[in-house]
Amino acid sequence: MAEIDARLEKLGIVLPAAAAPAANYVPYVQTGNLLFVSGQLPMENGVLTQKGQLGAGVTVAEGQRAAELCAINILAQAKAALGGDLSRIVRIVRLNCMVSSTPDFYEQHLVANGASNLLAEVLGAAGKHSRVAVGTAALPLNASVEIDVIVEVA
Repeated sequence: MAEIDARLEKLGIVLPAAAAPAANYVPYVQTGNLLFVSGQLPMENGVLTQKGQLGAGVTVAEGQRAAELCAINILAQAKAALGGDLSRIVRIVRLNCMVSSTPDFYEQHLVANGASNLLAEVLGAAGKHSRVAVGTAALPLNASVEIDVIVEVA
């Protein structure tokens, strides 16, 4: 755990308290050694950032920052699910990145790199994952990005 905490500190990241669900679902479910974290939005200090569509006013860099914030919120949910011990993460198995984008925007994979890179920096080899990055017409609350993950835990 100390190693992950040191990486977070080096990156200047303080994990927020895990957000409560905004509807009739739970923020995570663990079955066996798999932890499913519900879709996280780019929330920072309780405020949704990076609203809108990629290709219509939101830049790739802004989308990458939104993806980073989603990843930070994923780590916060995982920490809550794992009793505060992120070292129980064996591996991020799958990352699903949904990018609100116009029909002519084709760089969803670059946006998803914001989350992928952050998880690899924080978790090391355990942060390497399979991934899906897709474009969608709209996301809840006009968020530009939403990300969910499947995590193998010990």
